[in-house]
Amino acid sequence: MKKFSLVLILSFFYCNAVLAQDIFEKYPVFPECETEDVGALKVCFNNKVRQLISENFQEPEIVSQENYRGEVSVLFEVTDEGVFEILFIDAIYEELKDEVTRIFGTFPKIVPGTYNGRALSSQYTFTFNVPIGSFVEEEVDTGSASTVLKRSSKEIIGNEEHPEYDAIEKFPYEDDEYTSYINIPLSHHNYGLFDPALNQVGSNSHTAQKPYLYSDVNKYYNFTEMNAAISKPRSTWFGRKWWNEHMVTIKGKDFWITLDPGVDLQAGKDTDSDIDTYNNTRLVYTQGGLGKKLNFFAVVYESQGRFADYFNRFAEARAPDGGNPGIIPGRGIAKRFRTDSYDYPIATGHLSYSPSKHFNLQLGHGKNFIGDGYRSLFLSDNASPYPFFKLNTTFWKLKYTNTWMSLRDVRSEVTADGSFRTKFMANHYLSYNVTKRLNIGLFESVIWENDNDRGFDFNYLNPVIFYRAIEFSTGSRGGNAIIGLSAKYKFTNRFNMYSQLIIDEFSSSDIFGGEGSYKNKVGYQLGGKYYDAFGLQGLLLQAEYNRVRPYTYSHNSVILNYGHNNQSMAHTLGANFSEFIGIARYQNGRVFGDAKFIVAKRGFEFNTPEDSFFYGGNIYGTEDDRPADNGNELAQGNAVDFFHAEIQAGYLINPATNLKIYGSFILRDFGPEMDTDAVFDNNTTWVNFGIRTDLFNWYNDF
Repeated sequence: MKKFSLVLILSFFYCNAVLAQDIFEKYPVFPECETEDVGALKVCFNNKVRQLISENFQEPEIVSQENYRGEVSVLFEVTDEGVFEILFIDAIYEELKDEVTRIFGTFPKIVPGTYNGRALSSQYTFTFNVPIGSFVEEEVDTGSASTVLKRSSKEIIGNEEHPEYDAIEKFPYEDDEYTSYINIPLSHHNYGLFDPALNQVGSNSHTAQKPYLYSDVNKYYNFTEMNAAISKPRSTWFGRKWWNEHMVTIKGKDFWITLDPGVDLQAGKDTDSDIDTYNNTRLVYTQGGLGKKLNFFAVVYESQGRFADYFNRFAEARAPDGGNPGIIPGRGIAKRFRTDSYDYPIATGHLSYSPSKHFNLQLGHGKNFIGDGYRSLFLSDNASPYPFFKLNTTFWKLKYTNTWMSLRDVRSEVTADGSFRTKFMANHYLSYNVTKRLNIGLFESVIWENDNDRGFDFNYLNPVIFYRAIEFSTGSRGGNAIIGLSAKYKFTNRFNMYSQLIIDEFSSSDIFGGEGSYKNKVGYQLGGKYYDAFGLQGLLLQAEYNRVRPYTYSHNSVILNYGHNNQSMAHTLGANFSEFIGIARYQNGRVFGDAKFIVAKRGFEFNTPEDSFFYGGNIYGTEDDRPADNGNELAQGNAVDFFHAEIQAGYLINPATNLKIYGSFILRDFGPEMDTDAVFDNNTTWVNFGIRTDLFNWYNDF
């Protein structure tokens, strides 16, 4: 009985509150309405709005020219400060919208409406006929036949239909991604298209920090114009979406979104090992912007595949702890699919925020690259995706990039309680355009582990430090610091040269001592690019030499190597090698072709009962197992002569989504000094055909 009485009492007060809603509500007040009774303020407000529009409306000439008869609807707001703001105008002509905007701009600031004694913002819909004719002043709340003035409060919604949904505006998509702060997907061929524009003598671009932002590149290479030049005129929806456009585009007043399906379908054969190869990747990716400063990009891959024999062996040699059969190079951990294939799902993406023209912040799961070459000795996109936070600072002739990463060591010897071992990496890269031709870069990086449960060491958050000093202060064996120097010189608009020098755990006496110390852990790169080679527009020629001494990137602490997911974070070949690369890339319209050949001398471990020493090739080896302190030479251990040639030709189906159809041919020769279980003589001829959405680099040259 008591509960029933309480319900009755609450119901009584609720009903009285609802019925009394209008009692506590007061309409906005024009100065001319200040003497009116509260009950008459609504009519006075309505009539005053009509009067101001009627007296100030100037009919656009196009209305009489086309003998137009119709309506104009205006959704506007009186803010809690008494200011009139237009939210939406529905009219056939832009001239009518401009005229209404002009009229409302002359409205005075008035006393705002209130509810329960508190000022609030209220929205109103006003509809009038065109030609405007004459208004009839309202004497009752229903308004006249020619005008409708409805009210809807942000805080009080009555029985009337709210106009907010209908006020949402839709705009045509206008290649918004090309002016956004989204990363351009890393693809060597695609980057080669706009590389000449970025490397003009006198430009103040910074080309080593990758991936690039669309907004940075678009200043030098107009994506819209380039795509328009190869556009295929199509009138049907399917024709436009297949050849020229994103599948789904949505754009409103403060946002834009694109959504596309994609594929990476391959079918081929390793003729030497008699393996039918394939890859079946389905993907969906989206990108967009919220406001002008925040952008996002995300892609989800679902993949199954079987590859050439050497590729499969490489993947399985890096199998993680826990029973999964392998790690697909550059992609991620794979589980068994059927009896001889792999299933490897991946998801990548990033948020990009630019609070000003000087700063860009990114939080994502993906890859980064530092350098102007095909390879990088600093940081490459060779390994699997990883979580990262990046800060780019650009001003004057400088660009300063700070990147913090969370990496994994997935080997069984470091796995604890079923979880992979976590380590962290932080690096800085400062790019300085010394002159209009010369650029130099300074690099430093440190890797540390979660020893003593220190987790992410906030000492390394400081963006302006020398990591070596921080590493020393936190324990010299608690981190692995690397420093580097790069340079690029533009001889002409069509030819430049670039270089990198890497020093792992700098020790001047060991580097310059000439005794082959295992502490002499250095590497260097020297390369050159020739654009529009021999006068043929669209032809890029590139030559590059890389040399990395043994034990570089490895460490005497088992986890502090320069790796992630059993892959190198720098050069694909790891360490203890010399390599020469020749590359040619060409694109004419939608037709493209690439050719690449690599000659290398590499040093591996024997890993036999008779010789179990670590010779410095595998960056996951421990230096404590070295054969000698001095006398270490390049390609020591089980020396391998390595040759790789790769040709690819194809057709760009859709430049907006980067969908391509192609065919490729790989010829590979791997000849070790002595055959072992892991290193043995292998020849490969791999023919492949496919169609793919080109969003990342496949590296088959290891």
